[in-house]
Amino acid sequence: MKIDLSGKHALVTGSTGGIGYGIAKRLAEAGAHVILNGRGADKVTSAVASLQNDFPEAEVSGVAADLATAEGCADVLAKAGPVDILINNAGIFGPKDFFEADDDLWQQYWDVNVMSGVRLSRALAPKMVENGWGRILFLGSESAFNIPADMIHYGVSKTAYVSLARGLAKRLAGTGVTVNSLLPGPTLSEGMTGGLDPAPGQSTEDAAKDFVMKNRPSSIIQRAATVEEVANMALYAVSPLSSATTGASLRVDGGVIDSI
Repeated sequence: MKIDLSGKHALVTGSTGGIGYGIAKRLAEAGAHVILNGRGADKVTSAVASLQNDFPEAEVSGVAADLATAEGCADVLAKAGPVDILINNAGIFGPKDFFEADDDLWQQYWDVNVMSGVRLSRALAPKMVENGWGRILFLGSESAFNIPADMIHYGVSKTAYVSLARGLAKRLAGTGVTVNSLLPGPTLSEGMTGGLDPAPGQSTEDAAKDFVMKNRPSSIIQRAATVEEVANMALYAVSPLSSATTGASLRVDGGVIDSI
């Protein structure tokens, strides 16, 4: 199965590292012109150089902007140019007890994890409709269904993203533009590995496996997924091969969500 995205322009938000960068790599490998995004100019420049080094023939550009604000979203839109594929990956996460999470924290998660995708999708979808083809993907999480007790604010924001994807898919019915959400589980990205505390002599992978079995015991693969495994599902979801897949919550959670 060969996926060819030649001639497509893909904007991947929050893509200077982690899952976002992994997805950007797969898109570049498939021939897309990839637009990277992050908050810091230095990180964006470094990520663009790294991706260009890995795929010398790829077209890669970058836009530094804070998508938590309407101004930041407008800046990305002004500099990104035409976009055929939008991957709303920018997001934040972190534990906080419900009774210690104040209004400012809830607002921060709503602005970053929800409104960034709302604003960019609202601006870019009309042109996709006009062209008769487009792909929008929202990075949700297994936490959208399996709400973590220590990160209720995060889980609620991801549930909202899944709902947003489903509703927008219905709104764009019959246009040739598909909209889906992707639900990763524990994944070996910098965000996860940075919080692990491996025992002496223990590998990161084994430490992550211990974390999964303790905190996500319903996992069927019984380990953390790799960034590449998540990126592979994202690549399919935004490819021409996924034309009959829309309004879906695509699980790449290792079986953590315990429902059929």
